[in-house]
Amino acid sequence: MTLTLQSITDRSAVVAVIGLGYVGLPLARAFAEKGFCTLALDIDPAKIEKLNAGRSYIDRIPDAAVGALVKAKTLLPSADFARLAGADAIVICVPTPLTRQREPDMSYVVKTTESIAAHLRAGQLVVLESTTYPGTTDELVRPILERTGLKSRKDFFLAFSPEREDPGNPNFSVANTAKVVGADGDEALALAAALYGAIVPKIVPVAGTATAEAVKLTENIFRAVNIALVNELKVVFDAMGIDVWDVIEAAKTKPFGFMPFYPGPGLGGHCIPIDPFYLSWKAREFDVTTRFIELAGEINTAMPHLVIERLAKALDARFSRGIKGARLLLLGLAYKKNVDDTRESPALRLIELLEERGAAVDYHDPFVPKIPPTRHYGPIAGRASVALTPAVIAGYDAVVIVTDHDAVDYAAVAHSAKLVVDTRNALRAVAERANIVKA
Repeated sequence: MTLTLQSITDRSAVVAVIGLGYVGLPLARAFAEKGFCTLALDIDPAKIEKLNAGRSYIDRIPDAAVGALVKAKTLLPSADFARLAGADAIVICVPTPLTRQREPDMSYVVKTTESIAAHLRAGQLVVLESTTYPGTTDELVRPILERTGLKSRKDFFLAFSPEREDPGNPNFSVANTAKVVGADGDEALALAAALYGAIVPKIVPVAGTATAEAVKLTENIFRAVNIALVNELKVVFDAMGIDVWDVIEAAKTKPFGFMPFYPGPGLGGHCIPIDPFYLSWKAREFDVTTRFIELAGEINTAMPHLVIERLAKALDARFSRGIKGARLLLLGLAYKKNVDDTRESPALRLIELLEERGAAVDYHDPFVPKIPPTRHYGPIAGRASVALTPAVIAGYDAVVIVTDHDAVDYAAVAHSAKLVVDTRNALRAVAERANIVKA
């Protein structure tokens, strides 16, 4: 049937969500919990098998929630993309990574859109949620769909609504976060706004798909630039003998004109390390340079090298040896605390760089028992997390804190380790010890 405002209101519309990762699965759950028959589609058969068995593979979504929705048949996990023909609204939530050359890799969006086109029918709404450069929906997605002979605005509806997931954040989810929506035409905007309005508290309509795409980039570039700023301040203040963490703690007491950001070993996650490069890449088409954004990217990308430099100096000072031949333990593989998400994690880059310099590297992460397959770090996939005991810790030349998970006893780490290099200020509550170095 044709998607209508009435079919959204009475929940007779069928929604399909493609891509069941950290964005897609929470979104599919939200639609299903609001009474929509929700097709949950993914090319990974392991995900589909787990979901149909009532099991979740994302920490913040409990098994019970998945099981109840599958049992009620409001959530229908499947790898059969032919079922798209029966959907009234289709939402794309697939990855948009970078290549090794830091250029946009749109292959997932292209392949998914081609799959939709194979089953596209009149009256359907197609929404892209994947973070991307301004113009993607209109310049890439629409032409693929229109090869079918159906036309946007006339035969089907097209929109873009950027995802706003924050893995590990207990305070915000799909259900309580405003949704930005841009569309190709007023009718598509009205339908997309109504669809998302059924699951979120507030809709923020914008002028078009390109504006909505730019909103997402702006949100994450804002964070990337400010993190680059504090990373650079860390280097400057360290040279002056000033603790940047003390500076930030004091500065954030100002109730206006300041927002705290924190330094670290590099950027991780799917959005913040990637989004600035999407805009820079697109800007070149218009002969515009993004010097400020690119500089921030350079600073953040260089942070793993800074950590290694600090580690090398600390090893030399304590043991009169360098990194080559050292036994090292990285604490934390996930890109941020208290999640199992390793996408673009600086820990992966650190392992690669350290092993290139001849170190033997292990890791411990209570959320990541085994390194999953990765696009750029294939040789280390499958490596398992080691136990974290006093004897294990003492067996390493140095421990590097990369991710400050709450579940780790940092006082015990500091007590047992020969040397600790702390990139997250995780040992701030530990009494001063000669074996602790901040990086």
